[in-house]
Amino acid sequence: MVRAGGGLDAHGTPQRFVFFHVSNLRLAEAFKIKTKTIRPSLTMAQWTHMSQMLPHLTNETINNLYPPTAFPIEVRHFLAQWIEGQRWDDFALENVEQKNQAQALLDQTISMLQSIAQQTTNVVDKMKLMQFSKNMNIFQAQPLQFGVMVRDILNQERGLLDTSAQPQFQPFPNIESSFPNMQDLDCLVLKVLEVQNIRQKMHQMQEELNWERQNYESLQGAIQPNGLDPTLSESQKLQNHIQQLEYNVQAMAKKRFQLLKECVDCLDQCQTRLIGSLKAWRWGQHKATIGLPFDDNLNTLQTWCEQLLGVNGKLRQELVLLGEPMPELQERLGKLLQVLIQSSLLVDKQPPQVIKTQSKFSTTVRYLLGEKVAPGKPVLLKAQIINEIQARNLGGVPSDNVGELINNTAILEHNTSSKSTCATFRNMSIKKIKRADRKGSESVTEEKFALLFSTEITITGCDTPYRIQMISLPVVVIVHGSQDNNALATIIWDCAFSEPDRVPFLVPERVPWRMMYSTLNSKFTSEVMTEHNLDQYNQHFLAQKIFDKPDFSDDFSNILVSWAQFNKEVLPGRPFTFWQWFEGVMELTKKHLKEYWSEGLIFGFIGKQHLHLILKDRPNGTFLLRFSDSEIGGITIAYVSASENGGQKIQNIQPFTKRDLEIRCLGDRIRDISHITYLYPDFPKHDVFKKYFTEPQPSPVGGYIPVTLLTKHKICGILFEHCLSANQWSAH
Repeated sequence: MVRAGGGLDAHGTPQRFVFFHVSNLRLAEAFKIKTKTIRPSLTMAQWTHMSQMLPHLTNETINNLYPPTAFPIEVRHFLAQWIEGQRWDDFALENVEQKNQAQALLDQTISMLQSIAQQTTNVVDKMKLMQFSKNMNIFQAQPLQFGVMVRDILNQERGLLDTSAQPQFQPFPNIESSFPNMQDLDCLVLKVLEVQNIRQKMHQMQEELNWERQNYESLQGAIQPNGLDPTLSESQKLQNHIQQLEYNVQAMAKKRFQLLKECVDCLDQCQTRLIGSLKAWRWGQHKATIGLPFDDNLNTLQTWCEQLLGVNGKLRQELVLLGEPMPELQERLGKLLQVLIQSSLLVDKQPPQVIKTQSKFSTTVRYLLGEKVAPGKPVLLKAQIINEIQARNLGGVPSDNVGELINNTAILEHNTSSKSTCATFRNMSIKKIKRADRKGSESVTEEKFALLFSTEITITGCDTPYRIQMISLPVVVIVHGSQDNNALATIIWDCAFSEPDRVPFLVPERVPWRMMYSTLNSKFTSEVMTEHNLDQYNQHFLAQKIFDKPDFSDDFSNILVSWAQFNKEVLPGRPFTFWQWFEGVMELTKKHLKEYWSEGLIFGFIGKQHLHLILKDRPNGTFLLRFSDSEIGGITIAYVSASENGGQKIQNIQPFTKRDLEIRCLGDRIRDISHITYLYPDFPKHDVFKKYFTEPQPSPVGGYIPVTLLTKHKICGILFEHCLSANQWSAH
């Protein structure tokens, strides 16, 4: 996998590095590196955690942590396992005796980079890996500086990771951390078993006590009046035994009561953590909309629900068998049961979050206690659409109907193979919608609704039915496809910046740019299905664009960006908003440029000032690929050419859009244009883009001359046109 990053070239100007990612296991096997024992404080997990934190760090912090000219972030990523397997903490500049050790580590670093470069066949990868290794030679005169630098980098990483527990680095609550652990449940089950054993022993003891009392009464009738009867001593022994049995029964009853209370307390704790896990699962599902990773498997949560239901039933049974009322524990168990039954309904497969009226859509609701539903009448779930005000006041069935749904009922069905119980609404449709009065400039695509699923259900072992309900994630209802983009912006903002347990469906009006950028990066990589993230140069240009500050060179991270800047106000001099422009680029990349982007061949988001800075000293014909900032969904070629006075100028070819790339792919268009020769900084285009070139088609039968569509580049360098050539691959 080729990845791109940043660094400085010989002229001190920013450039992008491209490298080939090989697994660390293959790396170690290839060079038989003998590393020292990995210390507990330095494991591969350190870089794993750091890579998750990077989107939340400022550009300045990243550049200070990984000096681009000395130890670029790519080297840290590429050699992560090996780096974390060495001893760096002992290095100090005054310890001259460590020079040989530092020299050995420096030589190993250079050797590994060179060896990987030799193994790869990609010219771009080979050249950049060799450049990395050459850059490392600056430490040959003083290898201790290299050792101390890596030591400091690792120490700074650990310092940052110590702060990662703070909320700003938590994308969403950790589901696993809130699970009731196995020890909790084992302890609870053992306590319940002990309560059952005590009850059985008490029953046996009570039977023995009843028998001994009967024997005592028989002996009392046989005792002679003069008191000399030998049965007298037996009677006394029996009486003592009866007293001991009565004491034991009372002691066990007291212990049983205490254990029952402990069981209910433990059940309460386990269920509280389970409810937290269910909320975390729903929160993760919400965040998945913007591309964050999410495990949608509900089997573990279902098992916990079923086990806690079983424990609740056994404890309620023990209270009944106790023979005396315990209203406090009975009330607590009843409330826990109700909460568990009502919390076990989840929207497994969410409906589309942008729904067009009169269009079919599907959604699936899952009940985690489905196997415990009482047999008999099928359970019918009903869906209705609710607005934001109704979502804030749930508790019953909303009386005011704000929309009409078609095919809005489904039966809860159990699947024996998956052991899941679901109700699937396959052909639901919103026939009409009633909108609330809008405030100010609020548009219909900013109004949020939700689907409310509800039913009445009876659980085996419970006397009364329970009313249960669950709402979907927010949805925006549109009536025309042209509203889709703006509606999606509303959903993105909601999913990215809402807080857990919020009042539906409140979101902040402004957020720090670092949060916005993290959202854009997650959404872009998930939609394009690539591991190549937006880099720091992309981030800076995007910030300049949304804030309309093309000359601002400082850090944007903590500057607040508003919803209006995101998708309400048009960009200066443009007829579209920031989100409309960004989404257009995302769609173009997903459909036509995924491989180019993933290989690091597209510079992407870059302003013209930065563009002139990095191309100004390059030879004629040097070019790079950038997304157009003047139209939606376009990619352009910026290149260096000779000017009329004998100097140089930078030309921008008219952007290629989705329609253009459907006619002829980007690789072929780059081949067609003879004025561009080297991909920035200095990669021959035929080496880099060769695999994207379309092979010439064989001559058609019947003696016809083959016709080929080529890209013709005009002298001015700002336009292109399509040409039909009778001679295949001829120059234009």
